[in-house]
Amino acid sequence: MTLKQKATEICNKLEKYYLDAACSLIYEKPHELMIAGRLSAQCTDARVNIVTKELFSKYKTIEDFANADVSDIEEIIKPCGLYKTKALSVVNMCKQLIENYNGEIPKTIEELTTLSGIGRKTANLIMGDVHHLPAIVTDTHCIRICGRLGLTKNKEPKKVEDDLRKIIPPEKSSDFCHRLVIFGRDICKARGEKCEKCPLKELCKSYK
Repeated sequence: MTLKQKATEICNKLEKYYLDAACSLIYEKPHELMIAGRLSAQCTDARVNIVTKELFSKYKTIEDFANADVSDIEEIIKPCGLYKTKALSVVNMCKQLIENYNGEIPKTIEELTTLSGIGRKTANLIMGDVHHLPAIVTDTHCIRICGRLGLTKNKEPKKVEDDLRKIIPPEKSSDFCHRLVIFGRDICKARGEKCEKCPLKELCKSYK
């Protein structure tokens, strides 16, 4: 079995094990996912979802955020940590969307990563969930699990992304990453992994 065949088989097994593949961040509008993605840096999605409930009820449009008082954003998002940096980048990001992209969400990784506070992880999230294009979101679950499975030897996010783009079917890539998050919380945990009940154990390099 080639590495590409193994990756496809892993995708197929995860699809059967986890029928639904959805982003764990709660949002309704594309710019909300972008902002939630920014807030999720060094913070749990569960906490971000609590914070954005208030944030998105108060600021409803890109223009609202672009015109917001940074100190007010800081106060709302404080539980997410790094709140001063994140608040400033949220406001600047929305200003850039208006000034440089006519209030539209860019459709390339290169354009998305020109926005304040947006790295490749969030850019890929937008590519997959907003634009429904191939995307590899290399969060901690993705890097850990794909390393254990033997799909990559790298730990640097960009290198892992490059490795996976070569072997994961493009049309499955975004949902694959969402399923890895569920799988990583459910079975293939950072500590206390449940190998005996794992649906991928026969394909896993680390399983003994």
